[in-house]
Amino acid sequence: MLSPEIAAAPLVPEGAPSPVEARSQGPRYSIRLQETPQSHRSAKASAFTPPGTSGAAGDRSSSSSSLPCHVPSARPAQGSCFSNKRSYAEKTFASKFTFSTSSSSARGSNYLQTLKTPLSAGNPQRSGYKSWTPQMGYSAATSSSAVSLHSPSVIVAVVEGRGLARGEIGMASIDLKSPQILLSQFADNTTYAKVITKLQILSPLEIIMSNTACVVGNSTKLFTLITENFKYVNFTTVQRKYFNETKGLEYIEQLCVAEFSTVLMEVQSKYYCLAAVAALLKYVEFIQNSVYAPKSLKISFQGSEKTAMIDSSSAQNLELLINNQDCRNNHTLFGILNYTKTPGGSRRLRSNILEPLVDIETINMRLDCVQELLQDEELFFGLQSVISRFLDTEQLLSVLIQIPKQDTVNVAESKITNLIYLKHTLELVDPLKIALKNCNTPLLRAYYGSLEDNRFGIILEKIKTVINDDVRYMKGCLNMRTQKCYAVRSNINEFLDIARRTYTEIVDDIAGMIAQLAEKYSLPLRTSFSSARGFFIQMTVDCTALPNDQLPSEFVKQISKVKNSYSFTSADLIKMNERCQESLREIYQMTYMIVCKLLSEIYEHIHCLYKLSDTVSMLDMLLSFAHACTLSDYVRPEFTDTLAIKQGWHPILEKISVEKPVANNTYITEGSNFFIITGPNMSGKSTYLKQIALCQIMAQIGSYVPAEYSSFRIAEQIFTRISTDDDIETNSSTFMKEMKEIAYILHNANDKSLILIDELGRGTNTEEGIGICYAVCEYLLSLKAFTLFATHFLELCHIDVLYPNVENMHFEVQHVKNTSRNKEAILYTYKLSKGLTEEKNYGLKAAEVSSLPPSIVLDAKEITTQITRQILQNQRSTPEMERQRAVYHLATRLVQTARNSRLDPDTLRTYLSNLKKKYEADFSRDEQVSGKTEE
Repeated sequence: MLSPEIAAAPLVPEGAPSPVEARSQGPRYSIRLQETPQSHRSAKASAFTPPGTSGAAGDRSSSSSSLPCHVPSARPAQGSCFSNKRSYAEKTFASKFTFSTSSSSARGSNYLQTLKTPLSAGNPQRSGYKSWTPQMGYSAATSSSAVSLHSPSVIVAVVEGRGLARGEIGMASIDLKSPQILLSQFADNTTYAKVITKLQILSPLEIIMSNTACVVGNSTKLFTLITENFKYVNFTTVQRKYFNETKGLEYIEQLCVAEFSTVLMEVQSKYYCLAAVAALLKYVEFIQNSVYAPKSLKISFQGSEKTAMIDSSSAQNLELLINNQDCRNNHTLFGILNYTKTPGGSRRLRSNILEPLVDIETINMRLDCVQELLQDEELFFGLQSVISRFLDTEQLLSVLIQIPKQDTVNVAESKITNLIYLKHTLELVDPLKIALKNCNTPLLRAYYGSLEDNRFGIILEKIKTVINDDVRYMKGCLNMRTQKCYAVRSNINEFLDIARRTYTEIVDDIAGMIAQLAEKYSLPLRTSFSSARGFFIQMTVDCTALPNDQLPSEFVKQISKVKNSYSFTSADLIKMNERCQESLREIYQMTYMIVCKLLSEIYEHIHCLYKLSDTVSMLDMLLSFAHACTLSDYVRPEFTDTLAIKQGWHPILEKISVEKPVANNTYITEGSNFFIITGPNMSGKSTYLKQIALCQIMAQIGSYVPAEYSSFRIAEQIFTRISTDDDIETNSSTFMKEMKEIAYILHNANDKSLILIDELGRGTNTEEGIGICYAVCEYLLSLKAFTLFATHFLELCHIDVLYPNVENMHFEVQHVKNTSRNKEAILYTYKLSKGLTEEKNYGLKAAEVSSLPPSIVLDAKEITTQITRQILQNQRSTPEMERQRAVYHLATRLVQTARNSRLDPDTLRTYLSNLKKKYEADFSRDEQVSGKTEE
């Protein structure tokens, strides 16, 4: 796993060329993995030939002709305190693969080659990005402050079918911080929208693909698109033969926890995701230099139909995770909802925001939980108190189930530390059960039931037979060192007890020596400790108190001064630190032997931690939702076939603004599913569009929403087209970027989509812009998707004459007389009203208050008036159209009432009577208009 305390270094074999030389030669690295004679039988494994592909016969023939190469077995370094015993991992597993650092002349195609993709000649920007491969870090710091919670730690393998199966995608991913493998397989279209979106959500550290997908000059479209969209992600190619579905199935059977073994039934015929997991696990074993214990991984299959799809462009436009103005501030949807206390809860919130739920029953179960947490203060604060004490359970579990191929001091220290973390975590199960004891909602009761698992008690009892009761997780490196030294009970290992007494004596000697020095020189010396320096001396004193303003000559090693605080050591103290470290290594060696034996006994029960991890992260997220509700007047959403929001406001803007944002109503139904929104610049159109999408996402993840009342239709896809910037990296102008984004929407939208389009067609001339907008609108009107279309093209508003499901809305403005300048000023109300905007030529008004010469503004007004008169002279709706529109709206209201009404009979009768009167009034008005027209 990636250690937050150890900087990852490039995994370059000894004797390999420097990175500069490697770049000039082509691939950055050439890291090879060769089969040992013991594992040679696996060479006959079936090649990756799922139905519809052409197989990998070329791979097999080339590998058989390669020259054999002797590879020395991996052994502990000379002088290591572990060199006199065999690895625990070696007792459990026969290592199948060893590493090779042979010269390029010995390279054969029977190696698993990881080739960093050569720089594209047409994309020089890529030459500057950082290339590295993660290595196993055994310093098990789980503090969220040590490393960013969302630093990339996911490795993904992607494979695409060939021949007739092209477009069928298999994916497998593993988070190095969490022992869970996610599999997915799906059919994608030529835009590969699903693949790109899934990869954006995973935010990978590294992407693995077959070497046949990226042949220079003949790379696949999928590979090209992925490299374009993920410029700063490491790409690794492995030979196609390692994408082997038979081997993938074997991996799953061998490594999957018994409770999740039903995944085998789901993926047995999913050849591509099986092939991807085979290559993924082989590569992870290679870079981690460790294997996973049998029956230790949670493996799940995740279809694309269980969550809503939000593409990366929409996530950026809506500022779901990253603020577009300043990536460091938290003015994002994630920022306003993130009151989580654990890294697991934060990760779950992030993934839920990017992939909202589509199952109404699951969403309502979450909402029930949030409601109970808001109503029961004792439950809320009790749960929050316990949850905040949990460490990163997923990361802990990931380290515990990995069995290293080599035993080192770092490995030993990590295992001991993580056993202490495990004890700390298990001791929180009972307090968590007590906090949940009196809950009522089904989901919270289910989580309470999952904590009744007797395996928690079994593991804890086994740990307590070996580990001291008072050993616990503590902050501070010296505190944790002490806990690790005295973790194992006395009288279990006589030599360990002797080593610990020796260590104690050395530490006492250090303290005594520093006390003697303080007395000798009459200085206020104190003993300090850091993980880098060990024990050292610290002193806070005014310089005038020192003789000759200098420290005694005995203190000449590593002197540093910060204000009036001196940190230093001495030659004798350095020697004692070395003795202390030597003693510590002996303690860790013997403790590690005992810990390994203990872990081997509890491995069969450790899988209950998966349920605990899920429970803690979900409770943390639900508590975060409840916390957010207490800070603002959010309301519980309902789910119908209507998007109805009463007095809703923008949740992010609320956090930024001093005053509460202006609230607006929204009412979209299947009968009126297309809103055209007009209004002057800066009147609030873009903010309103984003507000609708953010409220939709909040509702679908199980959060309350900022409104007085809200009802939502489940959106399976959320699309936005808001940005109008050029994209220099892809050489796209504003207009081309618009066209690419709108084409993506048109290719992927369906009847259950929510589509938000802001000012389409501005990158070209007016006539073409109106034409494109009109054509796009007519296409989207053929769907039942809910669409909000903001535009400055007022000519577009007349499309409601032909399509009765179009509603025109506008943002109101007021004109205020500016007495100082003797001119009118525009006052923005940010209120949404029905109908077309009454503001005409507001672009000219904006130009008028700018520094444009008055003569130019006057000419512009005159020309605009003539053009407008010509365009609008024939755009009049007939009385017959108005009658048909009235009938259409009456019908849609009746259908909607029949589907969703919860009114009692008397109230329903009154509502229908009023509806009838409204229709009769509209109809009679149309008759009068028709009579006047005939006269």
